[in-house]
Amino acid sequence: MSDDRIDTALMIEAVRAGMAAIRAQTGSGVDYKSDRSPVTDADKAAERAIVAVIQGGGCTLPIVAEEAFSDGDIPTVGRRFLLVDPLDGTKSYIAGTPDYTVNVAVIEDGAPVFGCVGIPETGTIYHGGAGTPAMVERDGTATPLACRRAGATLDVVASRNHLDDPTRDYIGRLDVAERKSVGSSLKFCLLAEAEADLYPRFGRTMQWDTAAGDAVLRAAGGLTITMDGTPLAYGRTHAPDEDVFGNPHFIALGDRDLLDRPGIVPRPSGRQ
Repeated sequence: MSDDRIDTALMIEAVRAGMAAIRAQTGSGVDYKSDRSPVTDADKAAERAIVAVIQGGGCTLPIVAEEAFSDGDIPTVGRRFLLVDPLDGTKSYIAGTPDYTVNVAVIEDGAPVFGCVGIPETGTIYHGGAGTPAMVERDGTATPLACRRAGATLDVVASRNHLDDPTRDYIGRLDVAERKSVGSSLKFCLLAEAEADLYPRFGRTMQWDTAAGDAVLRAAGGLTITMDGTPLAYGRTHAPDEDVFGNPHFIALGDRDLLDRPGIVPRPSGRQ
C-alpha cells in the first residue's frame, strides 16, 4: 500500500482472515494479561492471520495490534498507521455470546479514515471510511449504511460487560426509548445501520477497540466525540505505556444534530 492510497480490499481481506482464524479454533485456551483482562488462543491466532495478510499484501504502515502491544511491542507511528483488534469482546467469545468482532482500521492525521469490522459468528462485515461509503456485507449482498435522524426519545446501546456507574447515570438522565446491551465494536455498527441513536462510554477503552467501528460510523454520517464535543482522535498519547493508545471518555452519535441537544455532551469533571 503506497502512502497516498488505502488498499481497502486488503484491509477487508485481513479481517476475513482473522474471522477464519477464530472459527478454526476448537477451544478457548484462556489466559490473563497483566491487567487481568482475558486473552485466548483465538485472539492470538486472529492477530497472526491479520498481520500476515496485511504485510503479505505489501502494506508497510506501522501496525498497532492489541496482543503484540500487550507483549510490549509498541511501535513508533507517524501520521499514518493501522490499529488492529483481532478479537474485540473476548469475554463474549469465552461466554459463547456471538457479539464479538474482528477490527482493522487505518489512521491518518489522527482520524480513522477506513475501518472494517467483521462478526465471525455470522460472517457479516461492515466497512467504510473517509471517501469510502459505509457498507454492510451480509449473505453475499452489500448494502449501503446511513445513520438515522434521532427522535425525541433515543435508543441507546451500551457495553454488555463493562457498563459502569457513570454511564448508567448518564443514560438515566436521557429520554430513552430502548437500551440495548451489546458487546464489542458492534455498538458503532448498530448506529451506522440506523438501529440505535447513541453509544456513551465513560470507562477505559483503547484505540484499537474503537477505531474501525468509529470509521464505519463516520462514513455512515455519524460521529464519535469526547466530552468537549470534539471528534475522538487517534495516535500516540503522552500517557504511561500501558495507556499510550488509550481513549478518553466518548459518546458515539448516529445523528450529529444531537450535539445541539441539551444534556448529550455532559462534560463530567475528572479524567477525560
